Amino acid sequence: MKYPVLYESADDASNRSQWWFLALVRLEYFLLLVTAMFSLGWSSSRAYFAAYAGFFAFSMMVMVYRSMKKPERTWYQARALAESVKTLAWRFAMRAEPFDDAKSSDARRDFRDLLRDVLKANHSVSDALVGLRSTGDQLPDEMQEMRESGLEERRQFYLKNRIADQREWYEKKASVNEAAARRWLIISCAAYALGLAFILARVVDPSSEGWPTEPLVVLASAAIGWTQIKKFNELAAAYTLTAHEIGLTQGLVKDAATPAAFSAAINEAELAFSREHTQWAARQQQGA
Repeated sequence: MKYPVLYESADDASNRSQWWFLALVRLEYFLLLVTAMFSLGWSSSRAYFAAYAGFFAFSMMVMVYRSMKKPERTWYQARALAESVKTLAWRFAMRAEPFDDAKSSDARRDFRDLLRDVLKANHSVSDALVGLRSTGDQLPDEMQEMRESGLEERRQFYLKNRIADQREWYEKKASVNEAAARRWLIISCAAYALGLAFILARVVDPSSEGWPTEPLVVLASAAIGWTQIKKFNELAAAYTLTAHEIGLTQGLVKDAATPAAFSAAINEAELAFSREHTQWAARQQQGA
């Protein structure tokens, strides 16, 4: 199903802000690691310490820039806008509340009004939408054609293109986050173990020098910080739970025998998607 152009713009803005935020975090950690390497004192020249100061100052500027611009805030807000538009589109196309026949005498008008309200409620992301696509249908023909289809056709379309698609996405993301959590735990433990080994080597021979303990400490801290920012374990658990919840709503959609029951089932399913996204955004903002 083709979504309103507002969804496409908000989705692009969210993805772009997410990339920029994570790129800044990676750059900051990299610069700190390089700065830690300089702390080993491999040279006593002025150029060496000038470069040392330069990398340290650059890392500080990246940190200040990221703290002031807060691209993660735009990421969350643009994603909230995109998901709100998306769920409205599915509700409209499926004839589900608030666009069902029992509650809406003019679904097209109600959809446009709600879309306008959602945009006003998320006006803070307007700057992020600059330069992105703004021309196109806010009520595509595909959505209207699906809305006019029979109940069974709408049911099968929703089960395949919304329920199954989202369930597969959540299952895949749960697996990816679980694997990432293990990977970064191994990296953290390895950095700690090497750092401890180098420190113990100094215990055996205090006169020995050149052990890269400081860079390993920074590496371990960066790995822990990256894990906290990405929240791998929390997301793996949350995505797994949502995948199960989607499976339960799948049964409701399949068993809905009347338009009213189908509308209620769609409402339950869309609430499950919205609930997970809201919780995810709250977790991300708490960690920012």
